[in-house]
Amino acid sequence: MLAGENVDFFIFDLGNVIIDIDYLHTLQLLKSQLPEALYGRVDGFYQTDFHKAYEKGEIDSPTFRNQVRAYFDQPWSDQKIDEIWNSLLGKIPSYRIDLIRKLKETHQVGVLSNTNEIHIDAVNQILKSEFGLNQFHDLFDQVYYSHEMGLAKPSEEIYLELVQRLKVPAHRVVFFDDLEANVAGAKKVGINAIQVTGPHVLLEYFNYV
Repeated sequence: MLAGENVDFFIFDLGNVIIDIDYLHTLQLLKSQLPEALYGRVDGFYQTDFHKAYEKGEIDSPTFRNQVRAYFDQPWSDQKIDEIWNSLLGKIPSYRIDLIRKLKETHQVGVLSNTNEIHIDAVNQILKSEFGLNQFHDLFDQVYYSHEMGLAKPSEEIYLELVQRLKVPAHRVVFFDDLEANVAGAKKVGINAIQVTGPHVLLEYFNYV
């Protein structure tokens, strides 16, 4: 663990670090809307080229929705696609917001997340209704989304770009992410990366209760 005085920036992933997410719930919801013959497409959905392209901002939301309709061969409305797509989003526990606010008194804090426009619009609604925040920019000093950067974790390029934008040495950044591959990618460029395997990780790191 790095002492706080050796850290210029604490950077947080969003999914399962700030906001709870459940990919399995979305996959199960998809299967409930489809014939069994298409279940194989559900299992491969998150690995599709169009999903990865959307995550990096290479296609816009209307194009993504059309790709979803074509992939599953369903005449779903935009609203239904968005509801299914956002079904993985869970709660933002209040202690995490409190933690960021407390950290911000002494350090700079930021977000680095693989995400997309539809998810962020939905997350902003949660922030507004639950915490009176319009967006994460109201809470964090810096916010970096993959679809706006044109890059995605775990590529080394996104971490190099992060450090360049932060204007601090990589070794003075601590990054929290739930996925091992993303942690490994950050470590390759010298960032101090920690895998968040459960709520206890942040609580123990910051000794926050």
